[in-house]
Amino acid sequence: MSDIIQLLPDAVANQIAAGEVVQRPASAVKELIENAIDAGADRIKLILKDAGKTLLQVIDNGCGMSVTDARLCFERHATSKIRKAEDLFAIRTMGFRGEAMASIAAISHVELKTKRHEDELGTLIEIEGSKLVEQRPEATPNGTSIAVKNLFFNIPARRNFLKSNAVEMRHIIEEFQRLALAHPEIFFSLHSDNNELFHLSPGTLKQRIVHLFGNNYNQKLVPVEEDTTIIQINGFVGKPEFAKKTRGEQFFFVNKRFIRDPYLNHAVMNAYEEILPAETFPLYVLFVEIDPSKIDINVHPTKTEIKYEDDKAIYAILRSAVKRSLGRYNIAPSLDFNNQESSFSNLISAKPLEEIQAPTITFNPDFNPFESDADKLYSNKNSRAESYSKGLEGLSDPEDLTGLEGLKGLEGRKESTFLSKGFDTDFGKRTGIPQNWDTLYQITEQDTSEQLALHPEITETKEPTFLKSEVKKQFFQIHKRYIVSQIHSGFMLIDQQAAHERILFEHYLEQLDNNKGSSQQSLFPSTIELTAADFELMKDLAPELQSLGFQLRPFGKTTYIVDGVPADLGGNVNEAKVVEQLLEDFKQNKAELKLTKRDNLARSLAKGAAIKAGTEMDNDAMSELIDRLFACESPNLSVYGKPTIITFTLQELLEKFDKL
Repeated sequence: MSDIIQLLPDAVANQIAAGEVVQRPASAVKELIENAIDAGADRIKLILKDAGKTLLQVIDNGCGMSVTDARLCFERHATSKIRKAEDLFAIRTMGFRGEAMASIAAISHVELKTKRHEDELGTLIEIEGSKLVEQRPEATPNGTSIAVKNLFFNIPARRNFLKSNAVEMRHIIEEFQRLALAHPEIFFSLHSDNNELFHLSPGTLKQRIVHLFGNNYNQKLVPVEEDTTIIQINGFVGKPEFAKKTRGEQFFFVNKRFIRDPYLNHAVMNAYEEILPAETFPLYVLFVEIDPSKIDINVHPTKTEIKYEDDKAIYAILRSAVKRSLGRYNIAPSLDFNNQESSFSNLISAKPLEEIQAPTITFNPDFNPFESDADKLYSNKNSRAESYSKGLEGLSDPEDLTGLEGLKGLEGRKESTFLSKGFDTDFGKRTGIPQNWDTLYQITEQDTSEQLALHPEITETKEPTFLKSEVKKQFFQIHKRYIVSQIHSGFMLIDQQAAHERILFEHYLEQLDNNKGSSQQSLFPSTIELTAADFELMKDLAPELQSLGFQLRPFGKTTYIVDGVPADLGGNVNEAKVVEQLLEDFKQNKAELKLTKRDNLARSLAKGAAIKAGTEMDNDAMSELIDRLFACESPNLSVYGKPTIITFTLQELLEKFDKL
């Protein structure tokens, strides 16, 4: 049997490595900009076409490379950052593994132009799929320009897995923002399809945050500073009232390297304990400086994970620093029990004893708490007959005899009369309220006989209007959150917000499928300022939003104008807040639930437009909500898969009372 193990060719090995290092255009952007930063550049320009799929170019004014270095940089494990294994524990540069350039060259067409400051001529190198196509001297500016064209051209399966341009652009912007935040002293610019999206001049960290995310962030920031023998912390955290429902604007940097660390994130969230709205996440941009020998950054090819020598101490210091900053700027609540001016006793004013009056109490001796509306309506038949006869004597208009004339029409008609004129055949089944048609008929029949005896001249018949208007299904609201409806076997408890979300979710799905969402035009169009990433997300969602009834148009680089919103959102809505909330919910659902764009959009809008817990509802509103809920395809489940209705049977109630 022949040998079956063999070494892979370098080109194949590089393509395999590219699967970890270069997952999408944003990965290549990260690697190339990090190389430019390591080269000492203070001006970095990023140029994109088709969200990096057609062209991805990084131009810097760094130190440049010699002819030999320019050719060698495309070899696997070729790097200028380390020389021996011990150097891994003193890393201060962004890159060090020597895999990025080789991986990028293996799956694209690369054109490199580079020149050192001391050289007269630079070097041009062209590589296609790890194969050198051309190398020659070239007149080029100082620094390096790397153009990556046709990414994944020789791996069609990977290219087919790329998302839309808007989605890929969002990922690129996120990587660009992280690198720009980590280095506010460097000039950055981003050009996409001949449009300049970012022009970031050198400045302070606060200026960089404002330039990236908008001028309104200037009032949201609280500075954080802490200097200990273990670590140094500086940066900004957001005020609690500006917290969002997604984690989008949370950045941790260790030695200026962006990292993802749930443990440190928990430390920050712990500092916000009891002052943060439920299910929201604060903004933070925090930098941790630590001795490189105390951490290990060689954990993952993307270098976004770090292991610490003493993570518990770092956790405690970080939590304390954030909490102290929030307290220093009067963000966290505090109580001064020694300050007599703020005590509750000062809120009470003394009053002379002779001016104090005892409260008067009145009550209705005829009030019966166990008497239902139906009992009130159909009881005391003799008094009601007497009132009809007395009222008739003073009437001159025949049209005023509607209620009395209708009594005669009831003769000979029992259940069919009530059912055909407004009574619900399923009322008793759904609510459990008994409807004894014979008893009701007997009461009304006696009233009719008495009235006919008093006034035999009445011959016309009409149905009683009081039956239609006064007999209604009764529902009850608990804590302005749940609706109680009596059924034959017990009662139902309905979550009003979850029920309304289910109704709206199916309604919006139908609109998306039929492209027939109605719109309510705004009297005065409003503008909404978005981050660059949210602006790209809005462009991606624009066709679906149009189907739902939104009227939106881009205005500038990161601004949208809202001309109209869906008509079923009602009047007096804040268009900008509706759109912002929709985007936040969409991003949250995408991160947590992995939904399709159609389902995600319908669910996000339903969540924002639904009746919230704490909203008071009258009987008519509760009745309509329940009717619409049971008309849904899945009335028993909320859009998040949780129950909207819980049923309690009489047997369950009896068992609970028996146990007591």
